Amino acid sequence: MTETTIGPATRGDDAVDGVDIRIEDDASPIVRLIGRTIADSVRANGADSVAGVNGTVAVRSHDTPQAATISISAGVVAVSSGVFIEPDVTLTVDLNARLAPVGEPVVAGDADLAAAALALLSPPLPDWQVAAETFWAAARSVPGIPDVLVAIADGPDGPAQQIVGDGETHYVIAGPPELLAGIFSGADDLIAALSTGLVGVRGTLSQLSVLVAASWKVRYDV
Repeated sequence: MTETTIGPATRGDDAVDGVDIRIEDDASPIVRLIGRTIADSVRANGADSVAGVNGTVAVRSHDTPQAATISISAGVVAVSSGVFIEPDVTLTVDLNARLAPVGEPVVAGDADLAAAALALLSPPLPDWQVAAETFWAAARSVPGIPDVLVAIADGPDGPAQQIVGDGETHYVIAGPPELLAGIFSGADDLIAALSTGLVGVRGTLSQLSVLVAASWKVRYDV
């Protein structure tokens, strides 16, 4: 399968902090999710995230047939659909829980590879207000997106509000700061977050549909 770069990561000087992150053409959702997550992790932690790391990691969904393979070698991270080789490490993860591991890794090779892979799949969340700005900048290209996003975080010091954009139509989303950061950064699926009852929205059904599309754009880097 042909490999291409993910998001802004390209070969050479434009790679993510010097790490070349690649996904296959017409990548599946799990491949895009893993690729975007690894890119976020490298941006947060630098090239040391993969320094000296070599091997193959199988990533399997704990409740669906989805699976992907991560190959790491010489500063290049490639993510492809399915598992067609005998991996050095197998991770089972919850795709709707920030790729949290379900059970212990199955290690056939270097145990350090398992630790490195788990770290790559768990980047730190950004500040929710910064994430709201980044999310809305990416969402502007989605047809029908409202002019203004109003994000309300219910933190320990009381509600805090972030207003992004300018215009007549607006959409309100409220919840805990960490969950808002997860939604805006793509770490959390919006529909799954709404089902927890911890996140509330105010707007029309058509606006919700557009907001979901925007959240998928960010989550899957499309």
